[in-house]
Amino acid sequence: MENVIVVFPKPEDGRKIKNLLVRNGIDVDAVCTSGSQALEYVNTLNEGIVICSYRFTDMYYTQLKECMPPNFDMLLIASQGHWMDSNDGGIIKIGMPVKVFDIINTVHMMFEAQRRRRKQARLKPRIRSEEEKQLIRQAKGVLMDRNNMTEDEAHKYMQKCSMESGTALVETAHMIICLYSE
Repeated sequence: MENVIVVFPKPEDGRKIKNLLVRNGIDVDAVCTSGSQALEYVNTLNEGIVICSYRFTDMYYTQLKECMPPNFDMLLIASQGHWMDSNDGGIIKIGMPVKVFDIINTVHMMFEAQRRRRKQARLKPRIRSEEEKQLIRQAKGVLMDRNNMTEDEAHKYMQKCSMESGTALVETAHMIICLYSE
């Protein structure tokens, strides 16, 4: 999901950025004038991008970044004098005067980075609890006893059944235990 929140202290600046994004095919969820208003919207979404200036009516961009959930990225649009010397990692910056091409390409690049992070999170192996490991060991033991399988064969059999049925390995182990204990 590609969510964008625009935060500028002057409503007309926020509307201009929103219109620029919308004209280039990027939907904008909200235009805010304060950091607290932006945080209200951010907390209703899973992830996205906050496009903002360096200062709002109630806080600076660094304070907003600290309060945002980790699944949100920030694109700062401000003159380099406001951010050149500061070390505020994780914030993408575009200096003023800004070009439409730069904003659009940067937002697309940030969306692509978020897609890659989502994909990596899905591919990351899940860590099993001790109870789940015990359940898998118990199911392998049942298969080894009942079907004269080696531990490796029992594990491969469970993996195959899990993949064919579209269930998690732990769920398959639970089904095996239930079937054989009757």
